Order: sequence, then structure tokens, then C-alpha cells
Amino acid sequence: MTSAPRLTALDALHRSLGATMTDFAGWDMPLRYGSERDEHHAVRTRAGLFDLSHMGEITVTGPQAVELLDFALVGNISTVGTGRARYTMICREDGGILDDLIVYRLGDTEYMVVANASNARTVLDALTERAAGFDAEVRDDRDAYALIAVQGPESPGILKSVTDADLDGLKYYAGLPGTVAGVPALIARTGYTGEDGFELFLKPEHAEGVWKALTEAGEGVGLIPCGLSCRDTLRLEAGMPLYGHELTTSLTPLDAGLGRVVKFEKTTNEGRFVGREALEKAAERAETAPPRRLVGLIAEGRRVPRAGFSVVKDGAVIGEVTSGAPSPTLGKPIAMAYVDAAHAEPGTRGVGVDVRGTHEPYEVVALPFYKRQK
Repeated sequence: MTSAPRLTALDALHRSLGATMTDFAGWDMPLRYGSERDEHHAVRTRAGLFDLSHMGEITVTGPQAVELLDFALVGNISTVGTGRARYTMICREDGGILDDLIVYRLGDTEYMVVANASNARTVLDALTERAAGFDAEVRDDRDAYALIAVQGPESPGILKSVTDADLDGLKYYAGLPGTVAGVPALIARTGYTGEDGFELFLKPEHAEGVWKALTEAGEGVGLIPCGLSCRDTLRLEAGMPLYGHELTTSLTPLDAGLGRVVKFEKTTNEGRFVGREALEKAAERAETAPPRRLVGLIAEGRRVPRAGFSVVKDGAVIGEVTSGAPSPTLGKPIAMAYVDAAHAEPGTRGVGVDVRGTHEPYEVVALPFYKRQK
């Protein structure tokens, strides 16, 4: 028997807006409100409003909170200043990626770990288990927050009109407590779209009021509600990995080309952290015989590659597509794929994707496909 999907605090509002809903990681979430392409372009050129309340928040507090996080995660959390955030990962003992995370330092001994919806339980269980022996508490705060994101070039102006917070002083990957539309929120300058934007963590009972206030504030500059479908094409254009596609337990961060998130030089816990030995070996392998590399592929034709399709060259399989979609910004299909290092150089031609038996021509390009002008 499958349980009914969970509903966010904004569920009734999404339905009143005519959203097409979909089951995502056990949550009923808006896939789109109208045209995915229109929503995508709105974020690139104006602003979009997202409900991301399916993400999993886990609070870690106590005198040894940072020691626990440095032990449990691959990043160096002890160097994160109060009010700042860091992208990191949690790995298994064998180096396989359990999830990619953002960790916010809220206070001297208080941190918020934000996990992907599909992995939130796994991350919570792993942190709880790894907390043994540390003077720290791991708290499940998944129901304590709603999460609303406003993303796009007009987002700072829209948010400024409903908050007293100093947004000009808020750097990328920083978060500060403030008031939005009269209610308390953690305002973070983070996102998953490749654009400037903010993520607002607030109490679920305040979500509808804040959504409506932002909608009103954005009316004159073209803000529209956006679903998960355009969030996926936005992050794909920005070359951002998605768990279950570019990141899995069968890959280490080094396999994913994200070795920079692994910090071997930690000073806490005598440098010990879960997965260290396996990741040191993976780092050595990457230097001597790099395995497949994550690359971008741009189609020469119109057919769209999908996750799992084979990448081929001269009749041989040289890789696999992890994400693919039509790119509204580029006007042609794009994909991320792991390909053999010998064929991973940008500009490599003669590469094909096996789309239902036909080898469609693609060019290998460097990621990201799109980078905003600052």
C-alpha cells in the first residue's frame, strides 16, 4: 500500500492557480502552472516564484556541532562563518555520494543542513548515527519550515519591497534572519537556477501570506509562479548536478568532477571524516587514470536526449546521458553526460547519442551551458 503524497502549506494555492501537480519524492508538487518555456524565460529575464517546501531541513546544535559536521560530511564546515552557507556532500564509507547539501551556519553552535527531498530521511539517519560520541543534537526540522524561492534578475527589487533586511549586503551563499511581509524568515542568497535569487525559510503557516505578498510585489516586473519542470531546465543550463542523475551512490565526488568539495586538510577530529580513505584512493585514481568525465552535449538536430541514453563514437559506446532536455535559452536540445576522458575535450565532434536506435550528432562543450552576466 502506497501512502498518499505529502502536501506543502501552499497546496491549495497551487491548485487555485491551475497548477499541474506531480508526485515528487513523496510530495505533491507543482510541475508547471502554464507553459514551462514561459516560466523558464521569466526566471532568466525577469523573476519566478517557486515552492520548494519539499526540501529537507535538519538542524544540528550543541558544543560539538561543527565537529560532528566535519566528521559526517566531506566539506570543511569549521571554516564557515556565522551567516554564511556552504555547498557540500555526505558520502558513504566507500566514498559513494549519499546526497549533496547546503549547510547554513545560523549561530555559534547552530547549523541547518538542507537535503534533497528524496534523500532527506537518509541524510537524517546518517547524521543521527554519526552523532554518536559527539556533544551535539541532530533535529528533524522537515516539518518546521516552508521554503519559497524568488529567482531571476528582478528578484532583489521584488524582495526589497517586502523586507527590512539589507539585501545589498547579503552575499551569494549567505543567509540572515529578517522579516519578509511582516513575518520572520531566514533569507538566503542561494538557488538552483543559475540566476541571482533568494530562498526564504519560514514557518509553514506564514507561507501563503508571503507568497501572496511577493506575487503582488512582482506584478509590475513580470514575476510569475514557476514549477519543478522549469527548475530542472534552468539547473541543467547552469550545469548544476541533480541527485539521482549526475550524483549517485555509485559515484564519488571526484568521479562527478566535484573533488573541490572534498577537504582532506580538515583540522577537526584529527582530520578523520566518513569516507576519507576511499576518497583519497579516488583522488589518486583521478590523477593517474581519470575515469569518465562529466561534460555538456549540444545537439546538432532536434531530437532530445534523455537520462540513460548511450553516448557513442565510431560505433562504440563512450558514455551515458545523465540529464537531457530542450534548452529554452539556447533553442536546441542539451544534455549532461559522463563520457570517457579521451572524448571529453570541449569541441570534440563526431559524438552521437543513441536516440531509439538513431545516432544523433552532438558536440561536446564545457559546462555550464549558460552563465548569467553579472
